Amino acid sequence: MTRVPDSAALRDIAEGAARTAGAYLRGAFRAGMTIDHKRDRHDLVTEHDRASEEIIVPLLLDGAPGSRIVGEEGGVRGGSGPVTWYIDPIDGTSNFAQGLAFFCVVIAAERDGEVVAGVVYDPMADRMFSASDEGAFLDGEPLDAGCALPADAATLITGFPTARDLEADGPVALEEFGALVDAFSSVRRTGSGALTIAHVAAGWADSALGSSVNPWDVAASMLILRRAGGDYRPLWYEDEPGADHLAPGFVALRPGAAYPALDAVARGIVERRRGR
Repeated sequence: MTRVPDSAALRDIAEGAARTAGAYLRGAFRAGMTIDHKRDRHDLVTEHDRASEEIIVPLLLDGAPGSRIVGEEGGVRGGSGPVTWYIDPIDGTSNFAQGLAFFCVVIAAERDGEVVAGVVYDPMADRMFSASDEGAFLDGEPLDAGCALPADAATLITGFPTARDLEADGPVALEEFGALVDAFSSVRRTGSGALTIAHVAAGWADSALGSSVNPWDVAASMLILRRAGGDYRPLWYEDEPGADHLAPGFVALRPGAAYPALDAVARGIVERRRGR
């Protein structure tokens, strides 16, 4: 019987795979590449997304034989063992494709339905955010999110409103974005949900909001934030929620955060989605 790696071992496997893929991406960054589109002009994909995932998958399967793989590019494959890997080979593909150095490799390990290890690797800055049952880490050192600043001094990072939010909600989405801009000291749109949440975990931002995410976007960074002492709140658009990393939206916060404007916008997004 094959022994299932523990949480720390799964983190080590993910770190090694992320570093290997990150080295490849550093070599491809700002070089010529083929850019395609998935759903629309806002959803880019490159040959490097696919190539990076193909670097990662065999390393994960070698480290945890029989694992199931859920990748953004390759879909579901692999075995039916107790470990499921969630992979986003480039979270922030639009940034990567356009030469903006804010993207990352994301790998999370779910065991028996619970996320137990995860890494978010920023290859251009060579920063490794990771988490396991042992805690959260940045470049191998313990990570603590610290205390949130009051809203008038705080930073919010968000992708809201996306093009799909604007199409669905019209002017109200822009009104809510305006309320966030007014409430916070600064609002930033960075283009990588996973790296954004990792920045909250590191105390480099105070909060984050995502209205349209996938499990491979958030599973690893959710765990990192929670292990660093922060708060990850899933936003569910259905009446029967599941595991937190499967939720289609989120609010991420440093400890002690109290942001009524953010709460109101998140509540509005949920109510509108549930109303359709």
